[in-house]
Amino acid sequence: MAIYDVSATWQPAPVAADSVRLQGRILHVVLFLTLLSSFVAFVEPAPYEGMAALLVMAAVIARAPFDRKILPLVILLMVWNAGLLLALAPVTADQKAVTYPFVSLYLAVSAIIFACIVTTHSEERMATIRTAYVLAAFLASVLAIVGYFRIAAPDLLLYAGRAKSTFKDPNVFGPFLILPLLFLVQSLILKGPRLITLGTLGVILAALFLSFSRGAWGAFVLSAVVMIALMFVTTPSARFRARIAVLTLAAGGAVAALVAILLSLPAVTSMFEERASLVQSYDTGSGGRFTTQFRAWSQIFDYPNGLGPLQYAHHFGIDPHNDYLNAFYANGWIGGVAYPTLVILTLFVGFRALLVRTPWQPYLIAVFAAYIGSVAEGFIVGTDHWRHYYLLLGLVWGLAAATENARRAAIRWTRPLD
Repeated sequence: MAIYDVSATWQPAPVAADSVRLQGRILHVVLFLTLLSSFVAFVEPAPYEGMAALLVMAAVIARAPFDRKILPLVILLMVWNAGLLLALAPVTADQKAVTYPFVSLYLAVSAIIFACIVTTHSEERMATIRTAYVLAAFLASVLAIVGYFRIAAPDLLLYAGRAKSTFKDPNVFGPFLILPLLFLVQSLILKGPRLITLGTLGVILAALFLSFSRGAWGAFVLSAVVMIALMFVTTPSARFRARIAVLTLAAGGAVAALVAILLSLPAVTSMFEERASLVQSYDTGSGGRFTTQFRAWSQIFDYPNGLGPLQYAHHFGIDPHNDYLNAFYANGWIGGVAYPTLVILTLFVGFRALLVRTPWQPYLIAVFAAYIGSVAEGFIVGTDHWRHYYLLLGLVWGLAAATENARRAAIRWTRPLD
């Protein structure tokens, strides 16, 4: 596997004029507040929506560029949403169905904005995103633990005995924590154990466990394994590879110890016994989701325009719990093709970019690994309206564009003069 190094020739942006620096600072502040507000998701519209609108304005004022390399992202998102609008036509009497495409379009725009923002000043802006997101996850996790052990507001912070914190569903709360956890694990590997990192990591891990979201558990394990493997493969140092191996074993032991401590608490044990099974009662049987999904896949060719947004449950009696299936039924064949194409192309673009050694390579590796976990979880739960999914999507494309720009600049820098 070829690893390209452009870090030696990469140069930071030149010092800007005072007005430009002020615009950049404003963008960083708004970016920080947008990510920080992302953990408050139990009200609609959430604070994140308002901050995202401000973020668009701040990005325009700071002249965040639209790089043509993210054009495939824009085209596929627009095609996917065009299919949704076409499928909406027969069900416009359903108010929730009418609202659904507008939310989808807003989320698509958010992905594009995040891509534009990190295409330049990538390392600095990713550091801002990392700090804000980890803090948001920590605050949400503290509230989740407080609610789970009924210290305060259990009616608000729990759902069916599972921690959901300030989210509407534990199955959304759990995946929200994955990228911050990867950032913290990566920090432990790169910088060594620090008390504040270990403490924050422990709190967020405990909250992830107490969400009792099997999909989130699996997505985190998959994402962590992918991230560590990519860090191992892309480092040029044999000594650092040994460090990764040792710290990974130590981290695995620490996670096992944390889980053992949590399972020693009666309030945790009973819920774990209920949720630990890979297959639940609602998964199987004639009306179970897996049986229904099999029937739905066999009927796709009967609905070239799909059923329309949010109509799958009306037709089949249960939510799809599968992004790829839902793309066909909510967006028609157009969306059913566009969505997996977007996923595959994002994985290709992201993987190719993370092989290039840049100052922001560690961030890209973490984001890419989290994206893999998210699209894998999309086979068992709907993720296509999760705000953090679109954050991951935009960051992969934006950092990939920044990497390609750095690679081309390095080639020009090292090219001999005629």
